[in-house]
Amino acid sequence: MSMISTPQLFKGLSVSALALASALTFTTAQAAEDSAMILEEIVVTAQKRSQNLQDVPSSVATLSGEKMDVLKAGGADIKFLSARVPSLYIESSFGRTFPRFYMRGLGNSDFDLNASQPVSLVYDDVVLENPLLKGFPVFDLERIEVLRGPQGTLFGRNTTAGIIKFESKKPTQETEGYVRASYGRFNAVELEAAAGGALVEDKLSARISGLYQRQDDYVDNTATDDESDLEEYVEVAARAQLLFTPTENFDALLNFHLRSLDGTARVFRANVIKKGTGGLIDGFDRDVVTQDGLNTQALDEYGFIAKMNYNLGNVTLTSVTSYEHLSSDSRADVDGGFGAAFLGNNEPGLIPFAGETQDAIPKLNQWTQEMRIASNDWDTVNFQVGMFYFNEDLYIESTNFDSLFGGDVNGFARQEQHAEAFAIFGNIDYDVTEDFVVTVGMRYSDDKKDFTAERTQTPVPFTGAADQLGPLSVSPSADVFSWDVSGTYTVDENINVYGRVAKSFRAPSIQGRVLFGDVVTIGDTETIHSFEMGVKSDLMENRARLNVSAFYYQIDDQQLTAVGGSTNFNQLINADKTVGYGFEADLEVLVADNLGMTFGVSYNDTEIQDPTLSIVPGAASSEAVLDAFGNVINTVSIDGNALPNSPKWIANFTARYAIPVANDGEFFIYTDWAYRSHVNFFLYNSEEFSSDNLLEGGLKAGYSGNNNQYEVSAYVRNITGNETLTGGIDFNNLTGFINPPRRWGIEAKYNF
Repeated sequence: MSMISTPQLFKGLSVSALALASALTFTTAQAAEDSAMILEEIVVTAQKRSQNLQDVPSSVATLSGEKMDVLKAGGADIKFLSARVPSLYIESSFGRTFPRFYMRGLGNSDFDLNASQPVSLVYDDVVLENPLLKGFPVFDLERIEVLRGPQGTLFGRNTTAGIIKFESKKPTQETEGYVRASYGRFNAVELEAAAGGALVEDKLSARISGLYQRQDDYVDNTATDDESDLEEYVEVAARAQLLFTPTENFDALLNFHLRSLDGTARVFRANVIKKGTGGLIDGFDRDVVTQDGLNTQALDEYGFIAKMNYNLGNVTLTSVTSYEHLSSDSRADVDGGFGAAFLGNNEPGLIPFAGETQDAIPKLNQWTQEMRIASNDWDTVNFQVGMFYFNEDLYIESTNFDSLFGGDVNGFARQEQHAEAFAIFGNIDYDVTEDFVVTVGMRYSDDKKDFTAERTQTPVPFTGAADQLGPLSVSPSADVFSWDVSGTYTVDENINVYGRVAKSFRAPSIQGRVLFGDVVTIGDTETIHSFEMGVKSDLMENRARLNVSAFYYQIDDQQLTAVGGSTNFNQLINADKTVGYGFEADLEVLVADNLGMTFGVSYNDTEIQDPTLSIVPGAASSEAVLDAFGNVINTVSIDGNALPNSPKWIANFTARYAIPVANDGEFFIYTDWAYRSHVNFFLYNSEEFSSDNLLEGGLKAGYSGNNNQYEVSAYVRNITGNETLTGGIDFNNLTGFINPPRRWGIEAKYNF
């Protein structure tokens, strides 16, 4: 890894950012004089209070409005955010229900249903811990906030990489809403609607919103008689909110929400990766597979949130109570093919042995409670202090099927986990001078888990594993002190410079997938120390906004997941140290009254530093050395490797051009592009299990009339038809999965 000292990196970035800001101001000042159009102020709650984005002393990006609607067109799930924000990447081996987030190179590729992630997801002030909860659909949102870097003071454990924060549109006294409908390729239908307004004037208001998405299957399984078999789904989600405001000093917001999904899981494709070189094989056809296993996926979820604010004059007391319930099951042909080599009947390519598994959550219950008190815009000092409680009960069942002989069950294991976390936290802002503000935050966290795993039947007796195992019990715990210190200096009314130092942690994790293994492994507490500096600027008389940040971090005892291997077994390990550095830049500019653009770019360099750490590579990788029975007999060092699924470069671009017409209407065209560089799928380096650069673009064109009251348009996603690997399974054969195909459709929207 090339080395750049942290001070040099920050110094160079600050000078470059200020120089770019000055250049933009100078070269486009005349354009600003010719127009009254300006960028709107972006208000965020990244620090649990409303602030101008430009005043927040950390790297924050947002998505909202038309841009968000364009990017998720065509029934996209939450993965549409991938590479649409600098330093953010998302992938999944679990279909629409289990997104895996990576920020600044930090993430977790674990596919087990109790996996923890260093990127936290917060929906309407509530942390959603289990990875399946994080797939809740995106609809009727005010905005999405992406908080890059550790957020352990205000948001707690498992935020070493950052947070993705969703804010639903809230009820108002004004009657308002919208209806949006689209129809597209693969008989894709999407209906989204919201309506709200006053029920009792100035006292009670409501908002109801819903989403319906469906798509037909389009992948043909040649091992069946049906014409198409895979990639279908039907998904429904809804949210109902009541806002009670009996006095000027008290309000209570009740949020009821649900989700139901029925479809197919991730489609694994056997031997689609070129041996020794990687990439998709010649003649690859995304519309065809040959599989002898079943593929199904279902999920049901519901929950409620109660948020209350009581203004006591100088301070406001806030309470947030939440409950989430989820059940799910997902079954897939893991080997991605048909038959087995020992039977002499297998395709496509070599299938050493068949693998068909189902992972289910019969029941997940999550409770959270947060209480905090915050000052109300005091002159020199502002503060907030609070407490947080988290309680989770999780049950997991894993089943293996003998797809070669009728699909009978030949392996079963279960896991049970109870987790509790308690924290007290606080931060304080102090105006040292009129232009310089210092923020200090602290949090004490106490975290514990009780976990039990047992197996009643093993699918791999040939390895010497006993049919019955367990129960195996572990109870890891941790108490950690997190903190952050930041300073913001106002250069002038348009430019702020900030610096931030933070410590955060990820609580102990447990990997108890004993269906294919005989041990339960624990990832001990990981801690991160992060250093960040940045410049936030409003330019061209508020026609442009440029935010740039640079960072360096070190993680001690980082939790890593050794995924796959010759028996598809997971285990948790801790690396002595991991370091990373890079930068992010977000630019939004009104080039002209009818032309707006956004640009984003990030660079992330990560390196595992542990000379003693080696793992067993997957049997299908060219890195593996096998014995006569196909077992891997070698290990490979991962010291010096980059983290998995951590692209060094992410870049994105959008442009919207409009032609005004009579009666307050316009014809418009909107294009968006996202790029991520090469990634490795696993901890070890492999030509096969990696992905080349990925560039995807979209286009939307249409007519908007009567001051945006209604709109008709056509869209295309993945406009170039790019086909790229986004993940793989290394235990059996060269199995991979790929990005979504090109999609197109028509859309209509009416606002009222």
